[in-house]
Amino acid sequence: MCGIVGAIADHDVVPILIDGLKRLEYRGYDSAGVTVLVDGTLQRARAVGKVQALERMLESQAIHGSVGIAHTRWATHGEPSEKNAHPQICRNRVALVHNGIIENYESLRQRQLAAGYEFTSDTDTEVIVHQVHQHLEHGGDLLAAVKATARELEGAFALGVVSTDNPTHIVAARRGSPLVVGLQDGAAFLASDMAALIAVTREYLVLEDGDVADITCKGVTVFDASGARAQRTLHMSRLSADAVELGEYRHYMRKEIFEQPKAIADTLEGRVSNDRVLEAAFGPHAKAVFDVTDTVQIVACGTSYHAGLVAKYWLESVGVGCSVEVASEFRYRRHVVPERGLLVAVSQSGETADTLAALGEAKRIGYPYALAICNVPESSLVRASDLAFMTRAGPEIGVASTKAFTTQLVAFLLLSIVLQRRRGLTTDQESKWVHQLRSLPSAIDHVLGLDEVIRTMAEQFADKYHALFLGRGAHYPIALEGALKLKEISYIHAEAYPAGELKHGPLALVDSAMPVVAVAPNNQLLEKLKSNIQEVRARGGKLIVFADKASGMETDSGLQVIDVAPVDDWISPIIYTIPLQLLAYHVAVIKGTDVDKPRNLAKSVTVE
Repeated sequence: MCGIVGAIADHDVVPILIDGLKRLEYRGYDSAGVTVLVDGTLQRARAVGKVQALERMLESQAIHGSVGIAHTRWATHGEPSEKNAHPQICRNRVALVHNGIIENYESLRQRQLAAGYEFTSDTDTEVIVHQVHQHLEHGGDLLAAVKATARELEGAFALGVVSTDNPTHIVAARRGSPLVVGLQDGAAFLASDMAALIAVTREYLVLEDGDVADITCKGVTVFDASGARAQRTLHMSRLSADAVELGEYRHYMRKEIFEQPKAIADTLEGRVSNDRVLEAAFGPHAKAVFDVTDTVQIVACGTSYHAGLVAKYWLESVGVGCSVEVASEFRYRRHVVPERGLLVAVSQSGETADTLAALGEAKRIGYPYALAICNVPESSLVRASDLAFMTRAGPEIGVASTKAFTTQLVAFLLLSIVLQRRRGLTTDQESKWVHQLRSLPSAIDHVLGLDEVIRTMAEQFADKYHALFLGRGAHYPIALEGALKLKEISYIHAEAYPAGELKHGPLALVDSAMPVVAVAPNNQLLEKLKSNIQEVRARGGKLIVFADKASGMETDSGLQVIDVAPVDDWISPIIYTIPLQLLAYHVAVIKGTDVDKPRNLAKSVTVE
């Protein structure tokens, strides 16, 4: 989604602002801009497209200053254009960057038009900067003006504001959208994501909902929603500078696919001991919560939703009832809340607006406990949940999720194990499952060895516009994930179906021009899947099957079989995810699309 960077120091901050924007490019955006205070005036540069376009503009404009704010915008109100790009400025006195959506912008706009304010953009953001200006006109400083404005806004926002009235301050405010403040001797920084600041500082604090912060070179003063001074915990980031760098890889997505063995090893580290899962990995009160949990309700979006669908198979196989729902739908219908239900909210960023709203609704209607499965410790989702499991995937820059998905699956496997303990899990069985989990990094390394085979096979998709993915059981959600990856980054229309549903409609689409991709682990559903595959072949379909070596399937006319090493059924959904990620990646490269930042998409969907 949109990205915010701010900096105040005793030297030129423009290079810091631009570097921060580049580190936030993975979030998805359509324009970029920067404003700095120079000799009591506001100087601004904005450009449609990539940060590089803004950088080229700054080479000719030569803007320099010690206080500034910058932004990458993903269009909500108003089309992508220079006039709609941030920062927005009011009467050369106030400049502002904004993430989120203002729901009462139309009523504010009408009042401001009546008061003589002119609008130069189509954004909801412009009403905020006018509102701040209006309060400055009535007296008081920038901090007071932003506080007053925040009280008048309805919706979600993260704000960074500078003004010629107070040229040594940046004022920040948040409600719903994330903001962090980075600290350094003689300087301070603002960002929507700590990844933007890792090159200049590791010390930061997280602003909470309703906070307003006054930021200067000497430090930060935070005020909570009631207006009282508040202390926020100082954190030390564990991100490494190269964690958000490409290194030897051509694309972040490829880098993150190949980081999965290490990411999963990191997820497991300290969570298993002596062939036993440590329940404290889910939080200090996890045992008490799990003791009273009979059913699980999972809410998530996109790839995280697919992880939840796989988890349903695992949880119900160990006797735990499970429902899975798209988070954006959960809050808009009535629910029957089980007395001993656990709400599990899943999100890579922990800032997905729909998932946060679903969590809030679940608490309102009476879910006794909530568990967050997340990759960002400081996120809103983690702070709002009773329990939290951190996936430790590390920064995921590519919009198409890879290692976040597989580490979420590992989290669900661990959850399945600890919940089955209440249902007669033996020590030997737990030891067997933990051994399988520990084998995952090496098993994934082995599957990554198929990279060149898959790259060659991906050439078949160069002129294709549609694809069908098939799976059965817990591998049907893996087929869904494979189809999502392909459509996200290659722009090929792809659908996934349970293979048994072929004769209920999808078979009508099958012809030689539409590849059909199937995942065929060696489990109790293999023979049925083979029958489904024959149905496709009989109608001239071209099949690509990722199959267990022991499946007995061989490449033949109209059928290309890619052998995957034998793997236990318990962990096979994770293993069979990897070749589908590689397939999507190589097809996108062949198609020449923007692999890491596909059109119209954002990494963190922080508005509804």
